[in-house]
Amino acid sequence: MRIVLLGAPGSGKGTQAKQLVQKYQIPQISTGDLLRAEVAAGSELGRKAKSAMDAGQLVTDEIVLGMIQSRLAKPDAKGGFILDGFPRNIPQAQSLDSMLARLGQPLQLALLVDVDNEVLMKRLTGRRSCGNSACGAIYNIYFTPPKSPGKCDKCGSGLQHRSDDNEDTVRKRLTVYEQQTAPLISYYRAQGKLRTAKGVGAIADIFKNVVDIIEAQIRPLASVMSKIEAGQAAKVAAAKAARPGRVKPVKAVAPKPAAAKPAAKAPAKPTPKKPAAKKPARKPAAKPKKPAKKAAPKKKAKPAKKAKPKKSK
Repeated sequence: MRIVLLGAPGSGKGTQAKQLVQKYQIPQISTGDLLRAEVAAGSELGRKAKSAMDAGQLVTDEIVLGMIQSRLAKPDAKGGFILDGFPRNIPQAQSLDSMLARLGQPLQLALLVDVDNEVLMKRLTGRRSCGNSACGAIYNIYFTPPKSPGKCDKCGSGLQHRSDDNEDTVRKRLTVYEQQTAPLISYYRAQGKLRTAKGVGAIADIFKNVVDIIEAQIRPLASVMSKIEAGQAAKVAAAKAARPGRVKPVKAVAPKPAAAKPAAKAPAKPTPKKPAAKKPARKPAAKPKKPAKKAAPKKKAKPAKKAKPKKSK
C-alpha cells in the first residue's frame, strides 16, 4: 500500500496518516516531522529548514529529496508507506515517480484531504500544543479550547503557540501551497490516482471516509499488481537461470521412429559434352595505308619532224 497524502497546511492529513499507520501497520513518512527533528538538533539542515519555515516558505527540494530517498530505502518502507508532506510540487512528484519505479514500488493512490481556506486559517492560527513533550496534547482555541486558558487539561503544563502559526505567516503558507502544491492535483488526476476526502467534521467520520476510499482504490489494484509483480519475478528468475554457467534441466524426449529411406535412384547417364566451337582467329589489324604520291607532270611531246620529199630519178 503506497499512498501520498495531499492537503493544505492545517487540513488534518497528518492526523489521518497516523490513524492509517495504526490500521495498516505501514510507516508514515512526514517531511514535517523529519525537518522539525533536524531543527531541534540544530544541524545545518535544520537551520536552513527553520529559516524557510519561519518566513512562511516551503523548504527547498535540495534539502528534502536526499532525506526522502534514504528513508524510502529502509526495510520498513518496502511493504508500503504513507507520504505526508511530500511531494510538494511537480518536479518532486516526477522525482518520486522515478525513484519508486527504480525500486519496483509504483505509487498506488494520491489522497487529497480537502478543506476550505477560512477553516484552515482558524485551525492554524488557533493551534496550541502542550509544552510537556511527554504529554504532547494539541488544542485549538476556536474548535477544541482547553478548560483553563493557556493550560493543558491533561498535565497542567503551559500551552505553546508555534512561531510559524501567526496570521501573516499562515497566509503566506497557503498562498505558496496554491501556487506550488495545488498543481499536483491535476498531475495525479491525469494518472488516474487522485481521490478526494472532505476534511471537515469529526475525525472519526473523516477517517471512515478515507478508509473507504483506500479500500475501493487499492484492494482491487493490489490484486492486479500482485499478479504483475509475480509475472515480473518469474521473468527475472528465468533470466537468471539462463545465465552462462548454469545448465538448464533438459526434459527427456522419447526417440522418434526412424523414417524409411526412399529407394536409391539409378545413377543418371552422363550427357556427352559437345566439343567446344573453335573461336575464329582474329584477323591482324590492317596497317594504315600510306598516302599516294602525287604523279609527276607529263612532259609535252615534241612535234614530229616532217619527212623530206624523195627526189625523182
